[in-house]
Amino acid sequence: MKDLASADAHRLGLAFAARELTPVEVAQAVFEQMDRWEPAIHAMYLVHRREALAQALASELRWLAGKPLSPLDGVPVTIKENLHTAGDPAPLGVAIGSRLARVADSPPAARLREAGCVILGKTTMPDYGMLSSGLSSMHGLTRNPWRLDCNPAGSSSGAGAAGAAGYGPLHVGTDIGGSVRLPANHCGLFGLKPSLGRIPIDPPYMGRAAGPMTRTVTDAAMMLDVLSRPDRRDYMSLPFQPGDYAAGVDGLSLKGVRIGLLTDMKAGMPAEPGVVHTVEAAAAALAGAGATIEPVGSFMTPAMLDGMCRFFEARSGVEVAALDDADRAKILPFIVEWATWRSVGFSGADVMNAYTQIMAMREAAVRCAARFDFLLSPVAPIVSYGAEQHSPSDDPPDALSHIAFTVAWNMSEQPAASVNWHHVDGLPIGVQVVGQRFDDLGVLRLARAIEQLRPAQAAWPTPPAA
Repeated sequence: MKDLASADAHRLGLAFAARELTPVEVAQAVFEQMDRWEPAIHAMYLVHRREALAQALASELRWLAGKPLSPLDGVPVTIKENLHTAGDPAPLGVAIGSRLARVADSPPAARLREAGCVILGKTTMPDYGMLSSGLSSMHGLTRNPWRLDCNPAGSSSGAGAAGAAGYGPLHVGTDIGGSVRLPANHCGLFGLKPSLGRIPIDPPYMGRAAGPMTRTVTDAAMMLDVLSRPDRRDYMSLPFQPGDYAAGVDGLSLKGVRIGLLTDMKAGMPAEPGVVHTVEAAAAALAGAGATIEPVGSFMTPAMLDGMCRFFEARSGVEVAALDDADRAKILPFIVEWATWRSVGFSGADVMNAYTQIMAMREAAVRCAARFDFLLSPVAPIVSYGAEQHSPSDDPPDALSHIAFTVAWNMSEQPAASVNWHHVDGLPIGVQVVGQRFDDLGVLRLARAIEQLRPAQAAWPTPPAA
């Protein structure tokens, strides 16, 4: 392997077992890659070089003794800032966030540590995780490695940028409306939002999930084997089902698989022609391999999407309203305006009506998907947007109009993933795979089939010249 920093986790594990590589060599290569890229993209909030190298050495000794903790022992990983790691602050991307060190690992961090992964550090996120952007009042600006003038999306912005830049093979983000899938789409990664509760998280919340962000579907499946292990702190978690996602990811026969093709949500931003063409090309390839493709109309209404927007505006508006003027002035003004432009006048009835629209979205999404084995759709309606934009619209009252294709599957608790299809003008464009509730393995298997059918992929971006 010439490029250790960009080697996939599956190959690294095999190389460690064969004593062809050591975890220390790989960690050192990743830190060298990070040193080259970080001044340009700023994907990391915290870098734990000394601790990571110590973890890598401990892993090396376990492999030499023939006692690795898991197939991922010694493999580098980054973790999103809002997923607590013991000893690290988690300010939620905001300048007024707490700088107190967290006393315990979050469930995803705990599982990765137990598996022997080498934790490189924490990736950036925007204020409160409420932007699909690399902008943060705490962390500054995270850029897309494919094109530095473009946005990595968010809120797992640092994870997406780190994955594209080759900061090791494994990254973990969180997703409540698209925050794993959107940066995976714009950064050319595979990103899985699992069924609600599949990966325990703390604190749990309606629609909130942690998910792997990787360069390959197989690596994400290997992560899911680890991340899905039980943790009692998540009272919404699913019963643990021992199994091997990585072993089952290959071999899906597409003959007779029924896939609904959804390209127009009729709510939020309409999909650009290039995005629609990408999804149609993927659908044609699946049909050529034996799948049955059926166009399906939108289940979403503008009222449903607006109800979701109003609900989260109300939630954030309460938090912003509680701040004094000095603290409010330290948050991104875009966030303050988004959270307060209409929520200050909401009544209890307004909030309940918004919640009712979310439940209507959930019901409609489940009913639409029930007719098929899977749905195929765009991830985002646009190919890209400027690095310094807060959202594709850059308009606080219209801040979330780009998440119509992703947010419903958070509310319906169904697994959904972004898998890259091709590149246009140097930028990646992915497609979204949606599965039945609890069928996380099915989504991985179809995504793996798409990975094998897609056109030849562009070479990963290289660091800018010093």
